Amino acid sequence: MDESSVELVEGAKATERVEKTPEVLVAKAIAPVKREFLRPPPLRPSNDVVSDSKSTPSTFVKEKKSKRQLKRERRQEQKSALNLCPEIAKTGNVSACPYNENCRFSHDLEGYKAQKPADLEGNCPFASADKACPYGLACRFSGTHKDGVAAGSLNLQKKNSEINGLNKDVQKLLWKNKKRFPKADAKLKLLGLLFYASFVVRLGCWFNSASGVDFEGHEGKANSKIKACEDKEEGDLTVSNGNHAINDKSCGDMATDSDNKVEGSPKLPEEDDEPRPMKKAKSAVDEEYCTGKEDNDASVKDKDMGKSHAQIEPESTTDNIFTESDGSLKVHPREKKLIDFREKLYLAPLTTVGNLPFRRVCKMLGADVTCGEMAMCTNLLQGQASEWALLRRHSEEHLFGVQICGAYPDTVARTVELIDQECEVDFIDINMGCPIDIVVNKGAGSALLMKPMRMKNIVEAASGIVDRPITIKVRTGFLEGRNRVDSLIADIGQWGASAVTIHGRSRQQRYSKLANWEYIYQCARKAPDSLQVQGNGDIFSYLDWNKHKSACPELSTCMIARGALVKPWIFTEIKEQRHWDISSGERLNILKDYVRCGLEHWGSDTKGVETTRHFLLEWLSYTYRYVPVGLLDVIPQQLNWRPPSYFGRDDLETLMASDSAADWIRISEMLLGKVPPGFTFAPKHKSNAYDTAENG
Repeated sequence: MDESSVELVEGAKATERVEKTPEVLVAKAIAPVKREFLRPPPLRPSNDVVSDSKSTPSTFVKEKKSKRQLKRERRQEQKSALNLCPEIAKTGNVSACPYNENCRFSHDLEGYKAQKPADLEGNCPFASADKACPYGLACRFSGTHKDGVAAGSLNLQKKNSEINGLNKDVQKLLWKNKKRFPKADAKLKLLGLLFYASFVVRLGCWFNSASGVDFEGHEGKANSKIKACEDKEEGDLTVSNGNHAINDKSCGDMATDSDNKVEGSPKLPEEDDEPRPMKKAKSAVDEEYCTGKEDNDASVKDKDMGKSHAQIEPESTTDNIFTESDGSLKVHPREKKLIDFREKLYLAPLTTVGNLPFRRVCKMLGADVTCGEMAMCTNLLQGQASEWALLRRHSEEHLFGVQICGAYPDTVARTVELIDQECEVDFIDINMGCPIDIVVNKGAGSALLMKPMRMKNIVEAASGIVDRPITIKVRTGFLEGRNRVDSLIADIGQWGASAVTIHGRSRQQRYSKLANWEYIYQCARKAPDSLQVQGNGDIFSYLDWNKHKSACPELSTCMIARGALVKPWIFTEIKEQRHWDISSGERLNILKDYVRCGLEHWGSDTKGVETTRHFLLEWLSYTYRYVPVGLLDVIPQQLNWRPPSYFGRDDLETLMASDSAADWIRISEMLLGKVPPGFTFAPKHKSNAYDTAENG
């Protein structure tokens, strides 16, 4: 094909693109931008160029470093002049550090001043008339600090603004596995679930010794047996009024008496003639004995026996306080604190981007209810500081909840009791809809939709030990076309949940296709009056909100997730009932508010600035999908529309519409200064960032 033919073909394609009507574009899920703002797609390097540029370094295999090498590098990095000791940075006095030469950080004050990056423009976020910056010389705004004012304490600065930090003493108990959960254990005992986790381990060890297969965690043949048994629960789900005992046909039937003996052994599917395992309960010695090392020394057994007695003592004490006939343990529904979600604007828990600074920005723009990022129960029970950071709450969040995710009743119940003791929250949400593989493969998230009896046990155990409302978040089902929430909605309220949020997609759908709101309406109409039902999926304008609320008055409210990521001012639009044609300057002011909140949360030193930059860039990987109202032929914009390449009404609006990470970095440099040498950024969710942010 000659050059003239190529030009004719390209011209015909360009004419075809221009002549597409807004209706055709909408049908293809392409945002109908006005013709005068359209521009050709930016030139991207061809695949050949990319492959050629990467061919040379790909021939070198990067050596994998050992943990000792990584630890040594971290120590050396801490000893560099740029990592100044926090105590010296606060006071400016080299002798202020109580550790002296044993300190992990550098004490070279002059070297730090020589290598410190230039200060950023603006004022220190911690500066005020009567308080000083807790970062002192390390602050990137130290030039604006007042002379003669001693550095303040970071804990005192955050005391009145952020709460829900983990107590150090409690964290040490969690590290050593010595933290006791009397309420959770007593409730699990009443429900016959106290020995569920230990039974899973014993069952796996039994199959390990019987069949010679490896059993690690819940993998292997034992896992298939347990899954087959739990799949049988689907047909055995019966809930009697006021009765919290487990169905006799379920594999979770493990009722215990006051002597800690199991009355009946769990029933496995009768697939072969293998003997039934564990006809009686075993002590903690048996649990340790099932690790695969059957030739343990007698001294080790005696030591384990001592541990088992130490573990049994608190349970026996609990038996004296709570008996199976004692009804005072179960919180009566009238004694529970209730939250009225009706007509409130609910910001959904969002992975990565739904951090505390982002929630503060949404709160400024009109959100009524906020919820922390999803936290895994096992990580919370292990005392991981990074996981507990997801539970932090700002004083501006007047109605705040936390979301947890777990696979088993015992871990969820103990986590709920721990949160109730250590945190100030208004409600606790249990995620039963997360579609992420790493969560589903552990039996949590949307995997629970395949196990209604386990859902029932989790909700009953969690709601029976705290007076705070317990809510759950689910999807329509696990497999597409096999919805099952409608068959459970009548029972969820009896289990003890105060509200349920239904995302109108199955786990198999992930975020493809549109949310099935008709099914959400069906579930809301079937729900009892005591259970508040909230819808979730594809809300991107006040018209979407009004449509769902008017179509189904039984809905308590609608949860807003990805719509808030793309345009957080959606809360303002709903409250003011208008399409906000927001300018690029107003959008930049929102980003400035986020940066200010981020520096207050993560710190104004170099580490805090770069952490704020990272999460700002993660957020910008969503916001570029917004198309201003004044540029559209059809309004409002729908969440599934893909924006074409277009010019904005000014240079800043054009920059904000770019899908290039290099342009996002330019925006971050307008707010946080130049990036450090060698800085690179790739969105956490990459091309699917728009579709995988929401937890369930």
